[in-house]
Amino acid sequence: MRLPSIDHLTVGKYHEIPSTQSIQSLIEGTEVINGVVGVIIWTDRLDVMTQFYRETMGFPVHSVRPYFVAFEWGDMRFSIGTHEDVSGKTTESERVMINLGTENVQEAYEDLVAKGVEFVRPPEQEHWGGWVATLRDPDGNTLQLLQQSGDA
Repeated sequence: MRLPSIDHLTVGKYHEIPSTQSIQSLIEGTEVINGVVGVIIWTDRLDVMTQFYRETMGFPVHSVRPYFVAFEWGDMRFSIGTHEDVSGKTTESERVMINLGTENVQEAYEDLVAKGVEFVRPPEQEHWGGWVATLRDPDGNTLQLLQQSGDA
């Protein structure tokens, strides 16, 4: 399955994607929020998800608690935890997509394939010059390897 690029994305039959200009007008004056500091994925399979992100993806562990694992992820925290309102795999894999930066998407792709990861989209160059490959974690959350156009 090929995931659409944002330029070609249609959101349902009756929804339109707002233009960049209208989005910009929505975020003007929001300097109180100055960045993303972390991402949490809730699951009911903490052991499986922890093993995937630690062993397969190679994320270094920052801290472990009985129901929560935090990984080092640049200046941010990437965490996995159990939540009483979450059970089973996600039913909407495309709702949230986490982009994971890499300097060489082909090399990262080959490394993960060798570890048994199945991709829903192999590395492809985007119209803007960067490269993208898409996979899903054990709970079905969509992850995208992203190589910016200026990277080697």
